[in-house]
Amino acid sequence: MARFEVHETELAAMGGQVVAADFYFQLGITYSIGRGVPTDRIAAHKWFNLAAAEGNSRATIYRQELAVEMSKADVGEALRQAREYMRVH
Repeated sequence: MARFEVHETELAAMGGQVVAADFYFQLGITYSIGRGVPTDRIAAHKWFNLAAAEGNSRATIYRQELAVEMSKADVGEALRQAREYMRVH
């Protein structure tokens, strides 16, 4: 499973002022469709969850739609990973 960790300084280096919610949303899209990475529903849910927490309303919808296709254990793992990411960053 691919991991992609992002820090605020990296966000700034990628093009100036980047809104974290939009960046996290794009990571959710990337993992949900496998754009350049293997498809990973857990990672996609994690990034959509983080984007939603930052105020991206589309991420909330995508996260809900994705959760329907996932097991409860996988959703739980995605939520755990999102909490861990928020705790560390």
